[in-house]
Amino acid sequence: MKGTRDTRILDRYLLGMLAGPLSLSIGVVLVALLLERLLRLFNLVAASSSALSAVADAIVNLVPYYLGLALPAAFFASIFMVVARLGDDNELDAMLAAGRSILQLARPFVLVAGLLAIFAFYLYGYLQPHSRYRYRAVLYEALHEGWNARAQENVFADAGRGFTLTADEVDASGRHMKGVFIRRLADGYDEIITARTGTLLPTPDGHSLQLELGVGRSVREQDGIGLDDMHFQHAIVNENFDAQAPPFRPRGNSERELTLPELWSAMHEQTPPVSYAELAGEFHARLARSAALPFLPLLAFALGMAAKRGQRAPSVALACLLLLALHHGIQFGESLAQTGRVSAVAAVWSPLAVFAALSCWLFAASLKSPGDNPMTRMVARSERLMEGISLRRKKAAP
Repeated sequence: MKGTRDTRILDRYLLGMLAGPLSLSIGVVLVALLLERLLRLFNLVAASSSALSAVADAIVNLVPYYLGLALPAAFFASIFMVVARLGDDNELDAMLAAGRSILQLARPFVLVAGLLAIFAFYLYGYLQPHSRYRYRAVLYEALHEGWNARAQENVFADAGRGFTLTADEVDASGRHMKGVFIRRLADGYDEIITARTGTLLPTPDGHSLQLELGVGRSVREQDGIGLDDMHFQHAIVNENFDAQAPPFRPRGNSERELTLPELWSAMHEQTPPVSYAELAGEFHARLARSAALPFLPLLAFALGMAAKRGQRAPSVALACLLLLALHHGIQFGESLAQTGRVSAVAAVWSPLAVFAALSCWLFAASLKSPGDNPMTRMVARSERLMEGISLRRKKAAP
């Protein structure tokens, strides 16, 4: 009983050490990833005169996507920092001297990895498809809201159907304009309209808007007819400008908007919405990203223990390379599978199989000699070789 109680105390201690770095790492990575997109969203909303609430809605719906990118890297970095800190404070040596094995020390992190893998399955398979669709819906509403309700000064508003409008001056309501410029593109003609004044008014039925123009000029180039130049004192442009944007399309236009059950169902339809190869590549890529998490503690433990022996910088560099190789390997496998040239199982799961085998190999090698594994020995030999070359050059120098 005492041994079990001591084990639980040690597990709680290690998990407590993990909680802080993991929360901080996820927060920092999320903020860094969202900042650049936030600036672009502000520019978009400013150009469309939409409410700032659209930015908040868009950012909330971007969090699941960026969380999927941040979670593996943050989890690995947190375990690496915990193990390196245990080594720096000689706690790792004390635990091993007290009879604790590397397997026992790694167990709580592997359990957390299992829980995170279940969460990642939900994140990649269910949450991200819905949030991706909602993000696109928010952008659609933001882009259309500004023109449908009012015009904006010195901003080209695209009202759809080839109709573009701008004005030199616009009052606070967004409906009364001066220095109006309009371009209409349609099958067979290209028309430019300029007017001194313009007013957006409701149609008699109250369901849409029409544009009333003051003194102005219209120049139309029509196929087979040539130029038609006309001056007018008053004109009405009725393009059925809806006061409300039309509803956004239904979810499922892209395989990335489908949940895992929906992908599986579409893969077995006789006439799927997109090609079978694209559906299979997306399906297996999501599963592979979730399945990668349980192997991260093994790699982090092996490289984190090696950091105590003066190999921290090489271990960090090696870890970054392996994580990038895994991410881009799955991404490349997904793209390759979507071409239909290679089976999705082989293309997507091969990079994960290599990463898993390498992680297990390094962890198993560390069990025999904690802090020492084939990768650290290779790095040490490379450093000695570079030092030897540098020394010989110095001796050969006059």
